[in-house]
Amino acid sequence: MLALPNILTIMRIVLVPVFALAYVLPGDTARLIAFAVFCIAGASDALDGLAARRLNAGSDFGRMLDPIADKILVAVALMMLVAEGSIRQFNLTMSLASLLRLVPALIILTREILVSGLREFLAGAKVSVPVTVFAKFKTAIQMVAIGAMILTPLADKYLPDIQALSYAAFAYGLLWVAAALTVYTGWVYFRAGLRHLHGPRIVS
Repeated sequence: MLALPNILTIMRIVLVPVFALAYVLPGDTARLIAFAVFCIAGASDALDGLAARRLNAGSDFGRMLDPIADKILVAVALMMLVAEGSIRQFNLTMSLASLLRLVPALIILTREILVSGLREFLAGAKVSVPVTVFAKFKTAIQMVAIGAMILTPLADKYLPDIQALSYAAFAYGLLWVAAALTVYTGWVYFRAGLRHLHGPRIVS
């Protein structure tokens, strides 16, 4: 448990309440602190995997905790954004459009729940589904999109109207890209589960 990759993973979980607290505090400084904490937590996701490979320090504990830490960070960040209304504030011209603004967050959260269940099922069936480069790319885009959304209120406050609108559109567009990638990677896990239902098979 005290290997460097595991310490980084545990640190990511510990940073989640720090991020949530900074996020709800008023003021631009608190928002910047929340953004910085989220970036550090997100970067630790890449660093713990790199450390595990370079130091040959992979462990069952790390493989169990790493995806849990990722899901906690993403879920809490998305819930904070939705609760604050950041996801819904972009271009509120129609009530239906406002509701549709929540779709990418719901897609991402639903996928995380689905994949957690599938991982448990496939692990019990001794079916291995390795993390692909595409899945890592999805995670990176997801982190960048959420980070951009966190800074949207500051963009609205300090950038000219047109630039603030462009920034919000860029951040929200990234969130939709992350949602689309989330659907695809979720389907990969789901397909592995369906294959196993037709007979034992090891996915390598």
